[in-house]
Amino acid sequence: MTGIVVQDVSRAFGTVQAVRGATLRAEPGRVTGLVGPNGAGKTTLLLMLASLLAPDSGTISIAGVDPSVDPLAARRLLGWMPDALGAWPSLTARETIVTTARLYGIEKPDADARAQHLLALVGLAELADSPAKVLSRGQKQKLGLARALVHDPQVLLLDEPASGLDPEARVQLRVLLRRLAAEGRTVLISSHILSELEEVVDDSVFLVAGAVVDAAPAQASVRAWRVRLAGATPERLNADTWQVASNLGLAPESVATDRGGVLVGFAGDDAAAQSLRRLVEAGLPVAEFAPAQSDLEHTFLNLPQAPVPQATASGLQHPAPPAASSPAAPPAPPAAPPAAPTGTEAGA
Repeated sequence: MTGIVVQDVSRAFGTVQAVRGATLRAEPGRVTGLVGPNGAGKTTLLLMLASLLAPDSGTISIAGVDPSVDPLAARRLLGWMPDALGAWPSLTARETIVTTARLYGIEKPDADARAQHLLALVGLAELADSPAKVLSRGQKQKLGLARALVHDPQVLLLDEPASGLDPEARVQLRVLLRRLAAEGRTVLISSHILSELEEVVDDSVFLVAGAVVDAAPAQASVRAWRVRLAGATPERLNADTWQVASNLGLAPESVATDRGGVLVGFAGDDAAAQSLRRLVEAGLPVAEFAPAQSDLEHTFLNLPQAPVPQATASGLQHPAPPAASSPAAPPAPPAAPPAAPTGTEAGA
């Protein structure tokens, strides 16, 4: 199995270049995150991978099959979950899965058993006989995932799979996706909500204005860390800020505050570790000392500019990393076969 291989793929809608020269790989047995802001081209790229759009140029391989050349063969290999479930509103959840299974050529008894198993797997067993039109947004997402899994695909394409899910359901989704990857499947997830991806992905591909960008330069940039002293209160925050800043040789006005702590920028883990040692040796009761941004968020916020005019970059800002290697002022805190209709938004 070769997973997903995309080579120099482009797609335009009139004068709008939704995807431009995208090249990426998603390997079997791993979860790959497709990361980008709204309008970056993630959904358009997924639609091409799912054989629902043809690329203007470039090549795509789904486990060795080109979806433009042989879409039926590609659809047998992949499970596609769109951002919004195009459900048949009059069918129940069970009927939706059974009908989809029958479209894949699965015999009726096996389709019934498959529906029962999948609805239990995604937490919809109690709603199996409820019509799709009464399901909530999160419940429709679960039904969409069950439908994508109905033919036991080796490749999964998931567009915003956690949208609308409650916290418990998000945890269950992460566990399920890790299990599917451990079984040797290729899982590609698109999302612009980085907290959904941080704990599940093995690899990340960053898409900005339709182009895949190299995230390597972000590794050397300044990263904000939160320092909170024991017993911190809003009334004490100014005093805590002064103590942290003065012991690190910084002006108090050069650091920020966030959620009861002081934000300080460090150019790498070594600088952070040295500063923590200074604070402890100075007798400060440090109760929290941790990155204020996750690794994925930090990388995303420091992506290099895509090779297109700024006006088409969806408003994404790329903070310039300071050159200092010692403690510095922090950056600003981060604010398939015939199926039901699938919403396709150009450039989404």
